[in-house]
Amino acid sequence: MNTITRVALGSQGLEVPIEGLGCMGMTGGINGMSVYGEADEQESLATLNRALELGINLLDTADLYGPMHNERLVGKALAGRRAEVILATKFGFEVDDQENWTGGYNGRPEYVRKSIERSLRNLRTDYVDLYYLHRLDPATPIEETVGAMSRLVEEGKVRYLGLSEVPADILQRAHQVHPITALQTEYSLFDRGVEENGVLQATRDLGIGFVGYSPLGRGFLSGEIKSPDDFEPTDSRRFFPRYQGENFYRNLALVEKLQSMAAAKGITAAQLALAWVLAQDVVAIPGTKRRTYLEQNVAAAAMPLTPGELAELDAILPVGSAAGQAYPEGF
Repeated sequence: MNTITRVALGSQGLEVPIEGLGCMGMTGGINGMSVYGEADEQESLATLNRALELGINLLDTADLYGPMHNERLVGKALAGRRAEVILATKFGFEVDDQENWTGGYNGRPEYVRKSIERSLRNLRTDYVDLYYLHRLDPATPIEETVGAMSRLVEEGKVRYLGLSEVPADILQRAHQVHPITALQTEYSLFDRGVEENGVLQATRDLGIGFVGYSPLGRGFLSGEIKSPDDFEPTDSRRFFPRYQGENFYRNLALVEKLQSMAAAKGITAAQLALAWVLAQDVVAIPGTKRRTYLEQNVAAAAMPLTPGELAELDAILPVGSAAGQAYPEGF
């Protein structure tokens, strides 16, 4: 019997577990570069199955991951179980017919149509529960993109609409075209930008759900990464400013403080970091490709933090404390 808390995501009627599963790391990354090391399909499929057993039925993927391989893996896992799952996928990074990211973004109506049809084939389904614009196309007004997405809702190909990594003013404009159910943006003790730029408050004002990805700071908040050499040669984190040079060691010092607090509480640093995100009244989608970490993450959902512990975490990792940018320039 699963006891994971379920909450309303947004105000359009979608109910989800407070914790979902980010599937990105289960397959190869973008244009041949891995995301978090080598893939293991059998363990990934076992992890997806275990997630459903535990009530973690919000599964998050995207056409970019692989590209396409991740959606196909999730589709394989869902064979015969589609009705059990709240399936979320994304589009907007322009992926060509050879299944490579072009380096650009595409939110044009005709690409919206092409993307959903491709994703439905990959996922072996005739509808997606939550369809996100993965990144804003600066050349296409958001009204045009969301207008095209809304037609997918009318046709039954999509149930609810979401956006990812957009500022508050874009979110508001999109919401006027068609109700937006969820905004997905990076959120962790390492990355609290949505508190500074008004995005988190905007979702609350508009009745839009907030889904935080990378709640463990791309795994760095687990405390298991002690040196840049711990990243595999093709691991994309090697190329992110936050995990390079002096930034790496400044951030490691913050993680060591987090580990000390977690040890005193008798839990892992990853569980403490995830419990903090969940305490912000948002939905989190920690990513993993292993059952062991999945089960640890699920346990964190039942670890409420006291006001004193939340204040201590604010002191250890205040807004803006992480060194280095989250992404390389241009990404």
